[in-house]
Amino acid sequence: MKKLLITAATAVIAVTGLNAFATTLNGAGASFPAPVYRVWTYNYKKTTDVRVNYQSVGSGAGINQIRAKTVDFGASDKPLKKAELDKYGLVQFPMLMGGVVVVVNIPGVKTNQLKLDGSTLAAIFLGKIRKWDDPAITKLNPGIKIPAVPITVVHRSDSSGTTWIFTNYLTKVSKEWASQVGNGKAVKWPVGIGGQKNPGVCNNVFKVRGSIGYVEYTYAFESKLATVCLKNQAGNFVKPELKAFQAAGASADWKNAPGYYMVLTDQPGKNSWPITGVTYILIYKAQKELAKAQELLKYFKWCYNQGATTAVQMHYVPIPKNVVSMVTAMWNREVKCKGQLIR
Repeated sequence: MKKLLITAATAVIAVTGLNAFATTLNGAGASFPAPVYRVWTYNYKKTTDVRVNYQSVGSGAGINQIRAKTVDFGASDKPLKKAELDKYGLVQFPMLMGGVVVVVNIPGVKTNQLKLDGSTLAAIFLGKIRKWDDPAITKLNPGIKIPAVPITVVHRSDSSGTTWIFTNYLTKVSKEWASQVGNGKAVKWPVGIGGQKNPGVCNNVFKVRGSIGYVEYTYAFESKLATVCLKNQAGNFVKPELKAFQAAGASADWKNAPGYYMVLTDQPGKNSWPITGVTYILIYKAQKELAKAQELLKYFKWCYNQGATTAVQMHYVPIPKNVVSMVTAMWNREVKCKGQLIR
């Protein structure tokens, strides 16, 4: 009996020791890709003793945390330009593409039944259109009974890459929005109530009758919120769906994008979703620990390859394989530990 107890104790110590030496990778940032990142980290943990922690705190906080070196990688839906990356010694690479969609809570209006164009959407978020039966809306929706319900705008209250994508689109389609509000991770909203991260916006839209907000598509899908069809650059009203997000990313010229800076709002193409975005990972060129750096790149390779199927199932667009090859070649050139390339 004593021998069995000693053997069991030894096994516990061995397992505890193994876990103590397992690598932990910490990341923080965008809530836009968080549903996929959550599944990726769970599945990856089953294949290795490396633990990956990801905090969905918003793009602004993610950028701040990687700059402060409190995490191993940051995540942002707002791409940083090459000059800013060089200033902080960072490299940036795309991880996923996806759609920012408009969600509404209008009595009697079903998902994808309502149609809006860019100028009307901007007027709503500017507070110029205050009721759902406004002529500008009913003109776009003949045959649909739209109630005379007051509009409540719901926007992000935190510094957000989703906001950056959404306001980037509004800036392109509305001169008034461009001059009065502009494009940013956090802007001075003319009207509305705030929600913390994508789930906060979903919760407020769900609770408030007559509300409208913007979120990444998976959050709308999981929350069972009604989405809106939008008029794209080609003049077509398109539904928010995977093939529309893919169409928007089809013309992206990654080869000539310094620092992989890419904006996919208001793209050409008859099927393109007009508010498509890219979510990015930020890491330091100069890594401090070789073993951790190796595991970090190994994890992202796994995400690109084994994680692609999961991304599609969750309505995100994986990065094309030719772009993945460009990214891994960049790692091999630029990411180093104590002057040595990571192998």
